Amino acid sequence: MFKKITSATAKPIVWSEYTADVLWTDEHIAKQMLSFHLNPDLSLASRTLPFIEASVTWLVSEFGLNGASKVIDFGCGPGLYTHRLKAKGVGTVVGLDFSKNSLKHATEQAEQASLDIEYRYGNYLEYSDSREFDLITLVMCDLCALNPAQRSELFGEFKSLLASNGSIALDVYTATRFANQNESLSLERNAMNGFWSDKDYWCIQSSFKYEEEKVTLDKYVISQEDKEWTVFNWLQHFTIEELSQELEAHGLEIKRAYSDLKGTPLVDGDEMAVVIGHK
Repeated sequence: MFKKITSATAKPIVWSEYTADVLWTDEHIAKQMLSFHLNPDLSLASRTLPFIEASVTWLVSEFGLNGASKVIDFGCGPGLYTHRLKAKGVGTVVGLDFSKNSLKHATEQAEQASLDIEYRYGNYLEYSDSREFDLITLVMCDLCALNPAQRSELFGEFKSLLASNGSIALDVYTATRFANQNESLSLERNAMNGFWSDKDYWCIQSSFKYEEEKVTLDKYVISQEDKEWTVFNWLQHFTIEELSQELEAHGLEIKRAYSDLKGTPLVDGDEMAVVIGHK
């Protein structure tokens, strides 16, 4: 037991393991994630409904989107942004995600509303398209869950998909948020209201900080009678200068910065949003 607990609570090397797919491919957990997405009052997996409405209105106005525009949303989930963008008259709207549950919901909603939205299933790090897009979106600080190599790969994709005068809109966690995080350890039976399994389980959650890299990790070790597994939730935190450095390697640069993807003027806080374009 001592060895098992020591292993379960050990601090791993930064970015050493990647398990993000578990959240979307495990049948029980995927259903929990979808319910979080669709709760209009929670901002756990998606923003609240008023935020999304305001964000889409701002995106359409800020980038002059119309019936001739092409927009692609990376990590579209159940289509909360794509649905509203298309409903506002955007010409081509594409959504990418590797949650079959979420895409099924998004497709059904689009069909019911007679909205012609193109949904693609798969890992968006492997996506390719011959088209060029006027706007590429990546919301809910999704970029922060990717390690440096994955981010570099994604920025390379963005560069190839971006129209000459196109823009990328995304949000990230900040160094300010990182400074306020603390390391912790907890043990809870059926933690997070049964989020991890529909069977009885124990969850050991260890939260770590990696000062040099500005990375946090929530490590969940879930044990039930018949199996045990571990989930790693990594989050990168950025300054504008650090994000700019990563973009520069791909011929991209930050054009404007805001507090969020509603266009709120930039102030120091836990998150920031940026508009990115070709250098």
